Amino acid sequence: MDTPARLLRLLVLFANRPSWRADELVERLEVTPRTLRRDVTRLRDLGYPIESTTGRYGGYALGPGGRLPPLLLDDDEAVAVAVALQNLSRSADPMLGEPAVAALTKLGQVLPSGLRERVDTLGAVLVHAGRAPERPGPGPDVAVLMRLAQACRARERMRFDYERGDGVVGRRHVEPHRLVSLKSRWYLVAFDLDRDDWRTFRIDRVHGPQATGARAAERPVPDAAALVSEGVAVRVYEMSALVRLPMTPAQTAREIAPSVAVIETTEPDATSTLVRIGGDVDWIARFLAGLPVPVEVLDPPEVRAELRRLARRLLRDHAG
Repeated sequence: MDTPARLLRLLVLFANRPSWRADELVERLEVTPRTLRRDVTRLRDLGYPIESTTGRYGGYALGPGGRLPPLLLDDDEAVAVAVALQNLSRSADPMLGEPAVAALTKLGQVLPSGLRERVDTLGAVLVHAGRAPERPGPGPDVAVLMRLAQACRARERMRFDYERGDGVVGRRHVEPHRLVSLKSRWYLVAFDLDRDDWRTFRIDRVHGPQATGARAAERPVPDAAALVSEGVAVRVYEMSALVRLPMTPAQTAREIAPSVAVIETTEPDATSTLVRIGGDVDWIARFLAGLPVPVEVLDPPEVRAELRRLARRLLRDHAG
């Protein structure tokens, strides 16, 4: 191993474990103790704060402080960082959005061409549809994610096994359209050829995706983010409520997350907004009661009755 490759290998070892015995590093790098000492000195000259300990079990540790060293990322980590920066670059806060754009540009300049193609492919087909939750859900396999992203960009049909929420696994034949990130979950929006309709698939439940080589047909495409939001907020529940809020659609979008309700008013100059919320009657009533504006429940009457019951209980519990 030449000196640059050896120094890079030494940095990777320190990144995986900050403290090593000298004999361990000698064995891992297949060098002499003298060569190891020279390599450590070179890294110190480059600004890496490497501390040494003496004695029988003496060794080296990557200490805190010093100049910010070059960041070592494997391929999957680089893709994850690029996607996170793309998401952050869309922030309305210039304190975060502008530095994210600058960092994303720098990352793109140093990525190898093959890895840059992966990042560009994912960025071209990815749609962000909501804020992150407090507790993350299961993440998708990066290899599966990239195969789906490539199929979306190439407009190529795929087959894969899909595990439903009840655990039943079935084979699907689809035309991938877009990937959607909503809260901590990732979804594939695709046209299901067997069901002759657009469907959403949680990517962590997709297994063994395989490209068929056949091109997707020309057909009208849906709003991918809206389709996923509707599935998460409404279609998974047996009941939903239609509500009118005295706010513009933009104000409503800031107040209610897309994973909770679907905005049905599309006119940007509207002074009120229709939203549809899925869930149990008591949950919907409690959520509506917590909104900072008057709420008009158009349907169903059970939600209006639950709101009145909730109001009577609150008045009784806090009388006087």
